[in-house]
Amino acid sequence: MTVFRAGRRGALRSWERVIGSFVVDRNVGLAAAAMFLLALGENLWRRFIPRYLDALGAPASAIGLYGSTQDLLDGLYQYPGGWVADRFGRRAALLACVATATLGYAVYLVAPTWPVAFLGLVLVAAWSSMASPTLFAVVGDALPKGRRTIGFTVQAILQRIPVAIAPTLGGLAIAAYGLQDGIRLGLAVTVALGVGTLGLVAMVRVSQPAAAGSINALAVWRSLSRPLRRLLVSDILIRACEGMAGVFVVLYATRIVGVTTPQFGLLVAVEMATAMAIYLPAAAFADRLGRKPFVVATFMAFALFPIAVSVARSFAGLVGAFVVAGLREVGEPARKALIVDLGDSRIRGRTVGLYYLVRCLAISPAAFLGGFLWSRSPAAPFLAAGVLGLAGTLTFALSREGTDAT
Repeated sequence: MTVFRAGRRGALRSWERVIGSFVVDRNVGLAAAAMFLLALGENLWRRFIPRYLDALGAPASAIGLYGSTQDLLDGLYQYPGGWVADRFGRRAALLACVATATLGYAVYLVAPTWPVAFLGLVLVAAWSSMASPTLFAVVGDALPKGRRTIGFTVQAILQRIPVAIAPTLGGLAIAAYGLQDGIRLGLAVTVALGVGTLGLVAMVRVSQPAAAGSINALAVWRSLSRPLRRLLVSDILIRACEGMAGVFVVLYATRIVGVTTPQFGLLVAVEMATAMAIYLPAAAFADRLGRKPFVVATFMAFALFPIAVSVARSFAGLVGAFVVAGLREVGEPARKALIVDLGDSRIRGRTVGLYYLVRCLAISPAAFLGGFLWSRSPAAPFLAAGVLGLAGTLTFALSREGTDAT
């Protein structure tokens, strides 16, 4: 009996350690909750935007240009977002980003023609892009190095739970009300959720490190460590892989393979379910064993996903491809933690912002090039993307110094 009780107490202590490892700071939780609400709204319609533009009369080249513009804005907004976070504080930056994005959702909602959607994109990117350095900085400010992968994992899970649900609901809304009305219903819901999110981010109170004073972007670039620059090069190749094929996945699935929009929503759910199944165990091991193996695994999955899509000939084949898509997340929290670890804490927001600025500017032509390749052959952008992804994976896998900072 004594042995049994001692064993039970030991088991309870082990579970307490496991559960405790995933308890994060209040501010990290608030930021994650904000990500949850906006992801819930955005994913009702985001995956179907290429179809929406198509219905509004946009040619394939304009759809590709939309994806490239998205990548371009994703880069251009990053450094200003980091500067605002460092200069005015994390809470003020989040409030500004959420308010601007909510206005963008409203513009999408009332857009009469496809060029107006580009104006909405300029505003919506304030959350998806400009807020990113602030969200990174909140984790870096609130948590020590050994718990940052966990912090990013909690954010990722709360951001992706709605991604597993909302696209299916969005697809059902489109099936019930038609493409344009179904997407506009999702946009109306997103506007309401954006207003609610403002109340959440208003409660963020995080103590940030003392600023480094007046410093320009060139000085921030010079401060980037050699390992961080090596990671950046690999990341550029990987995201060019994603950008080249990403906006055409829904078109390939619905037009070439022939799945319905509700079925495509289920494919996204498969992707997110796979991602969430691997998040927690991967985070627990990455902080203990080193980040690099998990980042390499993520990069490899990025390379294999477009290839898997291009060879799919049925819904079942696409299910397998979207399982691979879910595996892309196995090392994403570790990659983000690595960026924060390798940067200067005094200019954390600007470091993250500059990293993503360079990355996104470098990959901005990828989607437009994908549109050019699509017009030649629907499989071409996916195969070209796979080649880029494999190059990025090898570049990072063969690097040696500093990539396991913990």
